[in-house]
Amino acid sequence: MGMLDRFADIIKANINDLLDKAEDPSKMIDQYLRDLTENLAEVKRETAGVMAEEARTKRLVDENASDIAKYDGLARKALSAGNEDDARTFLSKKQELEAKAASLKTTFDAAHENAAKMRQMHDKLVGDIELLNGRREAIKAKVAVAQTQDKVNEFSAGANKAAGAVSAFDRMEAKADQMLDRANAMHELSQQPVDEAAALEAKYAAAGTDAAVDDELAKLKKEMGL
Repeated sequence: MGMLDRFADIIKANINDLLDKAEDPSKMIDQYLRDLTENLAEVKRETAGVMAEEARTKRLVDENASDIAKYDGLARKALSAGNEDDARTFLSKKQELEAKAASLKTTFDAAHENAAKMRQMHDKLVGDIELLNGRREAIKAKVAVAQTQDKVNEFSAGANKAAGAVSAFDRMEAKADQMLDRANAMHELSQQPVDEAAALEAKYAAAGTDAAVDDELAKLKKEMGL
């Protein structure tokens, strides 16, 4: 049946496959829900039509069976009344209906099978939509966490670069200290060496001057009667 072929891909659709193909599940999931809901509306209309066909063919089968029973009863009544020709007419009609019954039963069986398939499609699609609705918020939450993690990773990379810069500054500062220490050492080495003998000579020369002053002071005090 044509409509069954059109909806075969809907029944075969797998929600997990749809999610796997989604580049951005948080955005695509809403689109899938809209598509599936539209498909469900179409499947529901077609299913109702197929079920109506099933009911119509079932009614024809039942009516035919009722007519067969009716003409069988009429034939019996005609025989009971002694009207064999009438009975023959009723039985002929009964046989005509019985021949028709096989065709009606075949038509009903096909309609019943189609209706069963359509109901299966409808129920499968309803289940998929309910499943996806139930998982939508969880999926969106996971996507949000993943996006946040990506940002954290980016900032972590920046922090690592900053740590590398600090390490570089430490190395440069150590090198500057080394350069300063070297310059101080060179300055110290460039100074004139101290002549210890000359320093001692100045010390004793100063001591001699102080002794002469003291002698002169004592002499002056004696003259002044102090």
